[in-house]
Amino acid sequence: MLELEKIFEASRKVIEQCSLENGAIVAANANSIYYPSKAKNYFYVWPRDASYACLAADILGLRDFQENFFGWCLKRAEGFDTTGLLFEKYHTNGLKALCRFQPDQTATVLVAINHHYKMNSRWSPPRDLIEKAANGMCNKWDRDHFSIIVNDLWEERLAFPDLKENFTYSLAACIRGLECATEIIPTDRWTCAAEEMRCRLEAHSVDGCIVRSYGDYKFIDKSIDASMLGLVYPFEIYAADNPAVTTTVQEIEKRLIIGGGVHRYELDHYDGWVHEGMPRNKGAGGWPLLNFWMSIYYSIKGDKVKALEYYDWVLQNIKNKEGYIPEQIFGNPRQVSVSPLLWSHAMFIIASKFLGYI
Repeated sequence: MLELEKIFEASRKVIEQCSLENGAIVAANANSIYYPSKAKNYFYVWPRDASYACLAADILGLRDFQENFFGWCLKRAEGFDTTGLLFEKYHTNGLKALCRFQPDQTATVLVAINHHYKMNSRWSPPRDLIEKAANGMCNKWDRDHFSIIVNDLWEERLAFPDLKENFTYSLAACIRGLECATEIIPTDRWTCAAEEMRCRLEAHSVDGCIVRSYGDYKFIDKSIDASMLGLVYPFEIYAADNPAVTTTVQEIEKRLIIGGGVHRYELDHYDGWVHEGMPRNKGAGGWPLLNFWMSIYYSIKGDKVKALEYYDWVLQNIKNKEGYIPEQIFGNPRQVSVSPLLWSHAMFIIASKFLGYI
């Protein structure tokens, strides 16, 4: 097992190398010499991934990266000035790379701003960014659903307005994002929208378990998805010992853990492996960031033994001497993963903080 200090050093390096001069934070620096030639290109800005990196940078005591990124969102992200929305992903100069609507992209930036403000009370939060983002989300919220098609965080499913369908993770992110905005700039409209969302989210607990999405006409996706961990951290919708949460986590452990690695959902096929320009998708591996998310959950719950179990599995399976953490860890050594992944390193830092290593 690699020494923790080696992985901390690698994590700082990854954050630095993924943070560009103009404020963009890319999901993985594909220009680096250590980036696998057969892995999919992740040299894009996913605001969600960048926001988790901002949380990690706060923990490490770094400052410029977050504030430059918030400036990038405001000044460079295509369309944000008029819509107040951040979409799926962007080129580093700010042009949209994919324009599907993922409300958690905008919401998680608000969570990151609030977190950075709490860690640096002398910093003046960007009120114009906060106001545009919070109003942008509210403009697309129609009492109990979003008024346009929503793409889930894994970029594989759509929720449709005519079914009044909401993804659980996305809804949780928006609730917390609006609450974070209101903590900085008290605004009745944002509070009201967050309360409506929270009321709607209560319906997502079905038969004692939290479902992936919920809509009218009994249109419910009961699949188990590891992203439900976000309801505890960082969105703080439910306590770790909430009965629906504990049941959901039990189902995650029963269905989504293979060889110690946490998978996104059952029968996941995405592996990020490209051969001769074509995706391979021969079956997903365990996602280190999800193992760290499980570790965070159990740390919050007060079960350090379980927290270390998920945390240590990643450390034991890092195969490079530099301490870089990939997107996925495969049982098949021929499969190639994006590595290092910024979000993986961000979750490592956050999980380490909860375990008391920072």
